[in-house]
Amino acid sequence: MFAKILIANRGEIACRVVRTARRMGVRSVAVYSDADAHALHVEMADEAVHIGASPANESYLRGDRIIAAALATGAEAIHPGYGFLSENPNFVDQVVAAGLIFIGPSAASIRAMGLKDAAKRLMEKAGVPVVPGYHGEAQEIVLLASKAREIGYPVLIKARAGGGGKGIRRVEHPDDFSEALSGARREAKAAFGDDRVLVEKYVDKPRHIEVQIFGDRFGNVVHLYERDCSAQRRHQKVIEEAPAPGMTPALRKAMSEAAVKAAKAIHYSGAGTIEFIVDASQGLKADRFWFMEMNTRLQVEHPVTEMVTGIDLVEWQLRVASGEKLPKTQSEIALSGHAFEARIYAEDAARGFLPATGTLHHLKFPQPAPEGATMRVETGVRPGDAISPFYDPMIAKLIVHGKDRRAALAALGEALSQTEIAGSTVNTGFLAALAADAAFAAGDVDTGLISRHQQALTAVAPPSGETIAAAALAASGARDLPSSDDPWLSLAGYAHFHAVVRRMLLKFGEQEIVACVSVRPDRRFEVALEAPYDSVNSHDLRTAPRLARWPGHVTVFEGAIGYDFAVPDPLARADEAAASGSLRAPMPGLVKLVRAAKGEAVIKGQPLLILEAMKMEHTIAAPHDGLIAEIAAEGAQVTDGTVLVHFAEEPQLTPVSLSTK
Repeated sequence: MFAKILIANRGEIACRVVRTARRMGVRSVAVYSDADAHALHVEMADEAVHIGASPANESYLRGDRIIAAALATGAEAIHPGYGFLSENPNFVDQVVAAGLIFIGPSAASIRAMGLKDAAKRLMEKAGVPVVPGYHGEAQEIVLLASKAREIGYPVLIKARAGGGGKGIRRVEHPDDFSEALSGARREAKAAFGDDRVLVEKYVDKPRHIEVQIFGDRFGNVVHLYERDCSAQRRHQKVIEEAPAPGMTPALRKAMSEAAVKAAKAIHYSGAGTIEFIVDASQGLKADRFWFMEMNTRLQVEHPVTEMVTGIDLVEWQLRVASGEKLPKTQSEIALSGHAFEARIYAEDAARGFLPATGTLHHLKFPQPAPEGATMRVETGVRPGDAISPFYDPMIAKLIVHGKDRRAALAALGEALSQTEIAGSTVNTGFLAALAADAAFAAGDVDTGLISRHQQALTAVAPPSGETIAAAALAASGARDLPSSDDPWLSLAGYAHFHAVVRRMLLKFGEQEIVACVSVRPDRRFEVALEAPYDSVNSHDLRTAPRLARWPGHVTVFEGAIGYDFAVPDPLARADEAAASGSLRAPMPGLVKLVRAAKGEAVIKGQPLLILEAMKMEHTIAAPHDGLIAEIAAEGAQVTDGTVLVHFAEEPQLTPVSLSTK
C-alpha cells in the first residue's frame, strides 16, 4: 500500500479521498488554487501545495504543476477524483513518465472510451448494444442533418468528448437542427476543447441506468449493481438511487453482463461506470437498453453504491492501483436496502437552475440521521466559505440509506427538510419537491420528468404572515433582550405614555414589507403587518422558529425552503436610476456571443446575447421592444449585476428573460 498520495482535485471529492486514505494509514497531499487557499480539503490533508491562480486552467488543469507537487512532497501516486484531469489520457502518460502511479485506469483504456463515437464503435464490435445513430468522423453540417433525417426526429446532438450534460441539444424539427448544432459545438468546444458531435435517436421515455464496474490488473472485473440517474435537469443528474426502481432480474443480468463485457474489452483496471439508456415506454425489458458511454473514473454518485453494497470504492481504488487483486469476487458482492443521493447546489431553480454564488453564512445539516435510516453528508465547505464562480457550485451531497425504497425516500425528504443554508440561493426546496413528487415516489421516473413538472417543482409559495413576523422579530433584535434579575431590565415593554414600537422594513425579493414590532409589558411581541398579511402575536408563532441572521439579512426556514429577507439599512440610498433601462447579468459569466448591435431596434423575446456560466450557455433575450444604446462586447467577463444591455429609452425595468438550450 502507498505511504503517501496526492489528490489532484478540490471540494467534496478531495475531502472524501482524504478520509479513506487516513483510515487506511495513507498520508495525503492536497493541491489548491488562490480561491481555495483556506478550503476544507486543504485543512484536512496532511500537506498542501499551492498550484496557481483561481481559474481551473491555471491551477487544477495544470498537470505539470500537479506532478511537480507530487514529486516535491514524496507522493507515490496521484488520485484524480472526478472532473478536471480525471479522464485525460495525456495526463496519465505524464504521471507514469514521472515515475508515479495514476490511481485509475490506463491511458489506453481512457482513450478507448474517451470519445463517445469511437467508444460506441468499439462496443458494437464487442457485442454491446448501442443507441441507433450516427457515430462517424465526418462533421459536415449537410451530412449530419441528413443523418438526423434518416434516424428520425426527435434526435439528440451530443458532444463526442466529455460529459456532465454539456454540448447536448434535443432537436424536434429539421428547421431547428442548424441552430442546435451551433450551440452544441460552441458549448463542447468551451468545455472539452473538441466541437465534434454525434447524432442519436431520442428515446421517447428514456431511463438513465448505469452499472458500477471494477477491474484489477489481473484481468478480473466485477459489477457492483446498478444506479438509476434518470432524475436530471438540463442533462445533469439531480437525485440518484440504487438499485434502480422496477429493475427486473432479466434486465439486471443483461445489463451487468454487458457492462463487464465492455470493461473487459478494454482491459479495464480501477473504478468505472458503464452508462446505458433504457427505453421504459413499455416497462423495463432486457432487449430495450443501449450503451451510452463509459466514465473512466469514480462517479459523483458513487456513495449510493457504497451504501447498498457496504464497499468503500476509494479503498478499492487504492488497493487496485497499488497492485492488489480485487478484494471480493462477484459472488461475495450483495445488495442490501436502498439508497438515494441528492446533490445540493448553489443555484436558483425558479430561474432555470441558474448557478449562484455567495458566502455560506449559515450551513447546518441534520443530526442525527432520520429514524430507521443511515445518512452521509459529503461536502467540501464549512460555514463562512464562499461559493465562487470558478468551479462547480455543488455545496454537498446528502446520501441516505433505508431498508427499502419507501423508507429511504422518506428519510431523504426528512433530511432535506432539516437542512439549513443561508447566504446563497440553493436548491433544497426543489429537491424536496422532487422527492415528494407522486411519479418520482412511485418510481415512474425518466429523464424528462423534471422538465415536464418543472414549474410545479420549482414554484415556491409566498411566505406566510408567521414567517414574516419571525423575520421581523429577528431583525428587530426584540428576542435578544438579556435575561436578568434586575427589575428595571425586565421592563422590556414599559413606557410612560405609549407602547414601545419599532418599525421594520423587510424586502422579500422585490417586495417591500413594513412590519411594526410592539413590545408588551408581559414580554410578548406583536407584529403588525401591512395588507394582505394579518398582525401576529408572539404566542401565535411556532416555538423557536428555525432562522439564521447574517449581515443585512434574516433567513427563516420552512421545511426545505429558506425564505430570505433583506433588512435594508435605513441610511443607505439605492441608485435606482442607473438600472431603469438596463438588462443586468443574472450571474457571473463570459459573454460568449453577441447577436445584436448598438443602435439596433429589437423586439420583445429577441435573443440579444449568449452568456456562458459554468461551461453552460444561457440565452438573454430582450424583455421588451426597444432601441439598444449600448451592449456588452463578446469575450467580456462579467459579474452578477453587470449591465449587459442599455436601452436608449427608459421603459419600466423588466426581469431578464433566460432560456437554456
